[in-house]
Amino acid sequence: MTRSRFGIGARIAVTALAVAGIALAILALGVVIVGADRFNAMMAEHGSTPDASASMFRESVLTVVAVAALVAVVVALILAAIMGSRLARPLRQMGAAARSIAQGDYTARIPREGPEEVASVADSFNQMAAALDDQERLRREFIANAAHELRTPLTNLKGYLEALRDGVIEPDRATLESLWEEAERLVRLSESLDTLASGDAGPPRSIVDLDLARSIRAAVDLASPALLSAGLDLAVDVPPVLGARADPDGLAQVLGNLLQNAIRYTPHGGQVTVRARAGGQDVVVSVANTGPGIPPEDLPHVFERFYRVEKSRDVARGGAGIGLAIVRHLVETAGGRVGVESERGLTRFWFSLPSASRIA
Repeated sequence: MTRSRFGIGARIAVTALAVAGIALAILALGVVIVGADRFNAMMAEHGSTPDASASMFRESVLTVVAVAALVAVVVALILAAIMGSRLARPLRQMGAAARSIAQGDYTARIPREGPEEVASVADSFNQMAAALDDQERLRREFIANAAHELRTPLTNLKGYLEALRDGVIEPDRATLESLWEEAERLVRLSESLDTLASGDAGPPRSIVDLDLARSIRAAVDLASPALLSAGLDLAVDVPPVLGARADPDGLAQVLGNLLQNAIRYTPHGGQVTVRARAGGQDVVVSVANTGPGIPPEDLPHVFERFYRVEKSRDVARGGAGIGLAIVRHLVETAGGRVGVESERGLTRFWFSLPSASRIA
């Protein structure tokens, strides 16, 4: 496709000039061909000679037509220039912003101006730029946090192995257990990343009709020892049977992650509450816990990979920051949604799943 040498303003001006020229040509032909005969006929009725009538026609009517044509052309060019400028300016700004984004400046934005159609394109462009900026931020944070999560156990392993090699410490059971724990942390991190990658790749392994109430009770039973050890009260409000569609293994991981998260951040003597209800086409499960809560500015980000509300907290308390990201991926790939609410010392994580038609 060939590229025009003229901008949109120049092309609008040329188009307007052409339209004005055609309209004036038609008008002039009508005046010269039809108007001249009518004028001569009217002047003859009043006793004027043909030569005098023709001279008067040229001096009056044709002069007026010529002046009107010139004025119309000038006005058309001015209006076309104004319109072309209004259209061209936001498009030039959009092109400059697009080049900035292509060079890695995702903060580039364009003002909302011009006709409504152009302003709508500007809105869409700014939304795209904001999404790219957010994705770039997530990418940088992901790389930095992944490097940190890998560095800590690897540094510990290296320190232990160097001490063993140099004979500084003896290879006793406690040392070997510490090495095993660090290796386990690396394995868990690798498995979590694999889960996220498989969630990005496509749908879960199998979506079936199941009894969500039974799955919740099984997850609660598995978490009971940790709840007891942390000195927490547990309240479960789940109907006897609750049909849902989900991947059984993925659902077990979602429930386990949410319960572990609640246990981790509930102070001693607090309470964890698990509820489930059917609502229309979906079923909704919530896991709530008492405690300090989540600051409002952190709520939109808690399901992001490696995101931590307390950036400086240790891994033993805060985990790797992947559990909630896994929850979101598993729930969304099963056709559900996730959310979180936190206020007045109570934090509530919830997720929905499609309802099952029946449970065998």
